[in-house]
Amino acid sequence: MSITQSEYIWRDGQMIPWAEATTHVLSHGLHYGTSMFEGIRVYDTPKGPCGFRLRGHVERLFSSAKIYAMEIPFSVDELVNACHETVQINKLTSAYLRPIAYHGYGDIGVSPGPDTPINVAIAAFPWGAYLGEAGRQNGVDVCVSSWRRPAPDTIPMAAKAAGNYLSGFLISREAKNRGFAEGIALDVDGRLSEGAGENLFIVKDGTLFTPPAAASILSGITRDCVIKLAAQMGLQTKEQAMPREMLYVADEVFFTGTAAEITPIRSVDGNPVGEAGCGEITRAIQERFFGLFTGATPDSENWLEPIGSNVVREDAHVSKIAV
Repeated sequence: MSITQSEYIWRDGQMIPWAEATTHVLSHGLHYGTSMFEGIRVYDTPKGPCGFRLRGHVERLFSSAKIYAMEIPFSVDELVNACHETVQINKLTSAYLRPIAYHGYGDIGVSPGPDTPINVAIAAFPWGAYLGEAGRQNGVDVCVSSWRRPAPDTIPMAAKAAGNYLSGFLISREAKNRGFAEGIALDVDGRLSEGAGENLFIVKDGTLFTPPAAASILSGITRDCVIKLAAQMGLQTKEQAMPREMLYVADEVFFTGTAAEITPIRSVDGNPVGEAGCGEITRAIQERFFGLFTGATPDSENWLEPIGSNVVREDAHVSKIAV
């Protein structure tokens, strides 16, 4: 999906015009993928714009950085506040937030030296359904990719690192070249892993199944939400290794993710899933999930953070506007 331009981007403590948010072509993160990022949804709710698990996403950004010994030069609170400010200054009521921390310009060696800066930026812009509104409502057609996810001892998939997404790029490109909306990857053992940028759920006989963290997945925040919402609905979720053929005998299959939200899968490799649309349980979970943003579902876990609620003190960090 193309990006709809906003007015300002937060970078290293300053709000700068969108067009000025550039970086040097010799920045380390550009050459080696040494950047950690997040995707965060802001929803327009009856209480105004709210970040969905905003702090949890920022905390995961720091966890990803810790795996790579990257010292982000801001605190969690400062970046949470910066997310609020970026949405507010761009006058957005709903948005997609993209915080990113990366090794900048200063060293071209594979392992950057101590003088290479860590730059941090946050963009906010409008963004619709990642796999299309029709796909979100009626389901998408997917295939199992010929590309497998990296083995656990090759690269840490628990980090939301830019370099990891070369795997997703290959999976998604292959699927689209074959006429599918998305691809599903297997892990190194040939078991189900995840989509190019989405977690995977299978519904069988009223129980939800999802690949475990050990299947080279990113343990998604939306995935965690679905497990909790399903429990509230009296549904059991089992995290376990699963063979590919589970996709072909499933009653329902769906993707989860910040971008994908909850997207049903109507066919895999040309084989219809269940009734070849959005199944009953998937629809019920969708309704409960999106109900969080309409008020139909109680926010019992305090997942919604009203934009502007974090910048409340006179001495709170407030970003300067570059002139």
